Amino acid sequence: MNIRHLGVLALASLLLTGCGLFKDRTSDYLKAEELPPTVVPEGLDSSALGQIYPIPAVGDVQAPASNTETPRPLPVSVNVFEELVKIQTLGGERWILTNRPPSETWPRVRNILNTSGIPVAKADAAAGVIETVWLQFKDDDVNNHRFRFTIEPGIQLNSTEIRVLHAQADAAGDMPEEWPTVSDSDEREKSMVESFASLLAGDLSSSTVSLLAQTIGGKPKVDILTPRLADPYMVIKTDYARSWASVAYSLERGGFTTIDKDQTEGVFYVNYRSEDEDKPGFFKRLFSGKEDEVLKVNYLVLVAKGEDAVEVRVVNADRSSLDPDLALQLLKNVRNNLS
Repeated sequence: MNIRHLGVLALASLLLTGCGLFKDRTSDYLKAEELPPTVVPEGLDSSALGQIYPIPAVGDVQAPASNTETPRPLPVSVNVFEELVKIQTLGGERWILTNRPPSETWPRVRNILNTSGIPVAKADAAAGVIETVWLQFKDDDVNNHRFRFTIEPGIQLNSTEIRVLHAQADAAGDMPEEWPTVSDSDEREKSMVESFASLLAGDLSSSTVSLLAQTIGGKPKVDILTPRLADPYMVIKTDYARSWASVAYSLERGGFTTIDKDQTEGVFYVNYRSEDEDKPGFFKRLFSGKEDEVLKVNYLVLVAKGEDAVEVRVVNADRSSLDPDLALQLLKNVRNNLS
């Protein structure tokens, strides 16, 4: 028997006895003990440390209603099954919207910058900020340029908004550390946004997720609050114009029909019908000689400025309060289709 045959036999022996060589650690997590948090010595930076899987605080939850009837499922958002990347503009601002969560968008942005040969000077996942080094364009020998990408949760569920800020400085002088409040060149910003949106749309097949970016860009911009002693309402953490436009977009979908609106007063006059109500019965379809129906206002959607956010409420047509369960259901419907 030669050496080669001996090697094959030895390998087969190892495979047959492998269960004895390697310990099964499948259930080791059940025996794990809680360790004390890491203490950073005084004077050193501890910002990089934190909970890997933080448990969010539970807000003020409304007591369940007296009836225990299971509510019907809400209509599915029209944006759930679409993979999209688009550029949105409002009030002189522009940003890239993608319906992927920040934890998936962050590594994509890093990858695009890397493959495009654009070095990164700073990357702060917690703040959702990526800054490039100073660059020089072929068509501009006088100035140096750099870009800041701000990645934050979008208004739409599981979406991300990417904003780009451009800065330039005289190549012959010192490079400033401060960033401008608005882009030094709107054309440079627009060009970068368009190019980046195109590259991001071509990278939709990627499924990388960053655990470091689970809370990227801060808390969600939209939340529904259910106080114990007040009606449920939704908060949107953007300016009034953006919030109004988002609610208007949502009310065009998911069972709502906007009959009239007054942005100054912050009121949408709407008609809402569930999926069952939208489907006429057999005899109604058979004998109804007139399909057109005059819709009446049955709810008001109120949009008002709060202390640090915009508040959205749904009430009856006479401005009286709805049953809390119904109000919560309608608010969730509005929430699902925001954009």
